[in-house]
Amino acid sequence: MPGRRQFLFGATTGAVGLAVGAAGQRVTARDAPTSADVGFCTDMTVHHLQALAMCQRVIGRDTGDAVQAAASEVLQNQSIEVGMMRAWLADWGESTASPEMVMGWMHGGMEIPVANMHGYATDAQMRDLALATGAEQGRMWLELMRAHHVGGVAMADAAISLASSDKVLRLARIQASVQTFEIGQYDLLLTTDNAAATSAASSDMDIDHQP
Repeated sequence: MPGRRQFLFGATTGAVGLAVGAAGQRVTARDAPTSADVGFCTDMTVHHLQALAMCQRVIGRDTGDAVQAAASEVLQNQSIEVGMMRAWLADWGESTASPEMVMGWMHGGMEIPVANMHGYATDAQMRDLALATGAEQGRMWLELMRAHHVGGVAMADAAISLASSDKVLRLARIQASVQTFEIGQYDLLLTTDNAAATSAASSDMDIDHQP
């Protein structure tokens, strides 16, 4: 059922599209950035860039259709979000360069190295993912991206509590919703021997990602 293969992931694109459209709305007083707004956009951009690198390691490989669909969805959505967050940082007069220390906005000013970010894969894990093949590579991608999303949701939830800008709050809510949903789908795929078979087994799922 090719049209149903995106049951896992297709609904997320609409949610990100809503965020892109909203980004062009009139700026209000609540869109003036705070350190939490800037910190979230800076750190989530770095976090997203590793997710994009994970996707690039598996797209076009023989990992199974469901993993290919999942990786393509993450690549599309998070590429859009990186562009949005970098544009906001530039508009605010902030640097778009990747920092070496992060998460101070979440932890009362106490920063940590990028390598210690929530859900951030190690260099060895990224190397192993690139070298793996077939279904094993697909399983590794699901496990690494699941952990990565758990970290991303933690960051988005913190932004929902700490940020002030309307557009940052809107994006953080969408990210928390979308990535939580995708974590559940990765769990479904990881419980099957054949990831593609999950698409048919869950064809009547009803998904709504309106923020």
